[in-house]
Amino acid sequence: MSRAGAAVAAVAFVVAGGAAVYWGPELLNRDQHHAPTERCAVTHGDVSHSLTAEQANNAALIAAVGAREGFGVAGITVALATAIQESSLRNLNHGDRDSVGLFQQRPSQGWGSVAQIVDPYYSTETFYAALLKVDGWEGMAVTDAAQAVQKSGFPLAYADHESEARAWALAFTGDGTLVTCSVTGPAVSTPQEFAARLAADFGQGANAVDVRGTQEDSTVLGVRPATDSTQARAAVAAWSMATASRTGVTWVDGDDTLTRTDGTIAQVEHTEERASYPGILVAVKAR
Repeated sequence: MSRAGAAVAAVAFVVAGGAAVYWGPELLNRDQHHAPTERCAVTHGDVSHSLTAEQANNAALIAAVGAREGFGVAGITVALATAIQESSLRNLNHGDRDSVGLFQQRPSQGWGSVAQIVDPYYSTETFYAALLKVDGWEGMAVTDAAQAVQKSGFPLAYADHESEARAWALAFTGDGTLVTCSVTGPAVSTPQEFAARLAADFGQGANAVDVRGTQEDSTVLGVRPATDSTQARAAVAAWSMATASRTGVTWVDGDDTLTRTDGTIAQVEHTEERASYPGILVAVKAR
């Protein structure tokens, strides 16, 4: 079919309950060793920030979980600045003393077991829960809010990453800042895995996914946020691009821009049918 062509099927993916696909740490990290040249970038104003494919994937997860937990740009910025400083946005199984995970949380300090902390969903949810308990964090400087949670020996270090963290937070919350990537993606991927990862990050019911057709070696999916808005669509588009190295996304068709995972961007004029579709289109490599 053409990129914006008619739907040939409207088969919704069911990813709740006893679904056949479960997105856990073993799938999230199954393709951990990407070449350093595989990168994603975000540009805010006249400044660009670049991450490896692994880092961008983890940043997208942290942002989506934050949005799911009710945090906006400010909270997600604190979380991303913290993870950049603590782990360089890598889900580490080692660190200073007994620190592990994205936020280098310590089992001996009551953050959970090692197995729990190296689960990126657990560690991220735990970080946000701790931030929520900081009285007045919304009015604090980013580094002060992060330090109130982390109690680091380097309390001012988080400030070094505020600009970068905010740029990614803005993109992942749908301000329209474009995320571009140059990645190859996993050798094997399925639309079901994409749908399961989307639900794991944003929460069940936050987005609906249906098959729209095929194009060359990809399956074209429609992704419809439960809240239909330009901001919600842009947030999912940025997330889809940043997680492409794990989900096998090959291009993302947003409201007016088609972004490919080879790093190219095209401004598109949509057909009437595509323009009326309440979501974005995403192509995922077929087996």
